[in-house]
Amino acid sequence: MIARFEELDWQPTRMGELTLRRRTEPATGEVIYEVKLGDEYLMSSLFTVAEEELATLGLAAATGSDLDVLVGGLGLGYTAVAALRDDRVRSLAVIDALPAVIDWHVRELLPVSGELVRNPRTTLVRDDFFAVVRRSPAPADPRYDAILLDVDHSPRHQLDATHADLYTVAGLTALDRHLRAAGVFALWSDDPPDDEFLEAMRAVFARSAAHVVEFANPLTGGRSSNTVYVAVSRGTDGPLAVRAG
Repeated sequence: MIARFEELDWQPTRMGELTLRRRTEPATGEVIYEVKLGDEYLMSSLFTVAEEELATLGLAAATGSDLDVLVGGLGLGYTAVAALRDDRVRSLAVIDALPAVIDWHVRELLPVSGELVRNPRTTLVRDDFFAVVRRSPAPADPRYDAILLDVDHSPRHQLDATHADLYTVAGLTALDRHLRAAGVFALWSDDPPDDEFLEAMRAVFARSAAHVVEFANPLTGGRSSNTVYVAVSRGTDGPLAVRAG
């Protein structure tokens, strides 16, 4: 029997105290895993639909086989595992700036950790995703068929102010250099579709769209929604292939 709250790990970080805890949800009896940064909730296994749809919608827009995929933000692992379930994915690199988060999965503390870390296609990388995509790639550096990002709450609400430049035309242009022609950039957001950010995406990419992903919210008894942005890099023709959320 799991206690009402069980702290599985606690680590100080430059952004605040990072906590992983497990609890039972009174309404359903379900075991829930949660991550907090200071007093702020970052993620919960109670809500994973949109995180999985980030991978599903993003990869639906990718063409060809033998896809090389980069995920920015490991978190509870649901985006990465959803990507691995696409048989076209040849390699999956997952970048996270927090060593504690990588360690949780290496120790298989989370529900999908085993599926993630035991897959030979997976590489976990400790690095700053935002610093990586700012840098112009060298000729020998990898290019990706898809980059899937879930770190900040939204383009307007970042966990760290240093992330803000990514959501500009200049930042998206820098990221686009890490994509192959017709590569896909997909982004999770907790906010409704943002017209200003969509305009920035349209200035950089061949096509872009915002998809509202709805899901049941057992805490309210109603429904909630997140947004998944999907953009295709230049060098491709035809419609943006996406699946309804």
